[in-house]
Amino acid sequence: MAMLKQTLAITALSLRSIPERWGPSIVIVVGLAGVVAVFTALLAMAEGFQTTLQATGRTDVALVLRGGSSAELNSGLGRESATLVKQAPGVRQGDDGQPLASAEMIVVAELMRPGEATGSNIMVRGVERSAFALRPQVRIVEGRPFQPGLRELIVGRGVAQQFTGVRVNETLRMRGSDWTIVGVFESGDANESELWADVEVAQTTFNRRGFSSVRLQLADPAGLQAVKDALDADPRLNVDVEAEQEYYSGQTRDFRKSIGMLAGVVTLIMALGATFAALNTMYAAVGTRAREIATLRAIGFGGTPVVISVMIESLVLALAGGLVGALLAYLLFNNMAVSTLGANFTQVVFQFKVTPTLVQRGLAIALVIGMIGGLLPALRATRQPVTTALRAA
Repeated sequence: MAMLKQTLAITALSLRSIPERWGPSIVIVVGLAGVVAVFTALLAMAEGFQTTLQATGRTDVALVLRGGSSAELNSGLGRESATLVKQAPGVRQGDDGQPLASAEMIVVAELMRPGEATGSNIMVRGVERSAFALRPQVRIVEGRPFQPGLRELIVGRGVAQQFTGVRVNETLRMRGSDWTIVGVFESGDANESELWADVEVAQTTFNRRGFSSVRLQLADPAGLQAVKDALDADPRLNVDVEAEQEYYSGQTRDFRKSIGMLAGVVTLIMALGATFAALNTMYAAVGTRAREIATLRAIGFGGTPVVISVMIESLVLALAGGLVGALLAYLLFNNMAVSTLGANFTQVVFQFKVTPTLVQRGLAIALVIGMIGGLLPALRATRQPVTTALRAA
């Protein structure tokens, strides 16, 4: 009980004296705020990218690609193959009695960002009418859907926000042909990074005979393996089948690994700097309070309460820096829309996501740095002989 009272008394005295040492204290706060802000922002980018792609696709929709293809862009299926895929057992029938499936074609177009001299690759997806039934989250928020048989496009909201020349009623020159933008759609996923057109018109315009992929609505959500087995058993086909959601989730793996490594390296470098700053600041704080600490020890205060008080002061400053950094990351980056290259070498528009988990990780890093920065000065404060400290002061 006595040690607890001593600890509380010394800690209160230490915390009250922080304003008198505001300059060195701010060094710790600012340094750790930078560490936490950078760490949180980098991982928020990876989190937003992953969230966008994982939100794309459904577990009850199968995506069929040519065998050995890693992405839709490098896949190719002939018309006969696409028809056979649609007729696989286990595919749900639509109201018209036809398989609920969409054969789709991918091409890449180049769009310009405001103020940029070079373009960025954007995915143009030719779809069948059933594509909308397979993606119920897609809804037109401006204009109207494209009409089959016409060179009309609808544009994802993310593309409309990031690039020029894709507003409703504008004409987009694409690979030697003119297309009219007739609508903008939202979906809350990676589909917003695409332009959609009628697949038959897209094939004719871009001189394509086949498709890139086929999407199938499963009659039984657990029937993916049955469809896969049926297609694998057909000697006329060479295809890979996986759940649509699994396909999109796999597209984030390399990106998240790269960002995670970058975040780790940058955070480590900044954390080392912040740790040395915390050590210098806490050593200076202990040095200026040498007489005070020696006096407390001389009148009976133990060494352990002194160590704890110095550690608490360091942790409080670290927590303050961590909270400032997390707040900055949230205010500056949360929901900020950006785009980056996806697995298809086309731009994927997504938003940074500063989640509670990322904030907790950032605060944990700040507290660890604060603990390291306060431990050695705290031990020094108790190991210095009382008489030496009083004489030096």
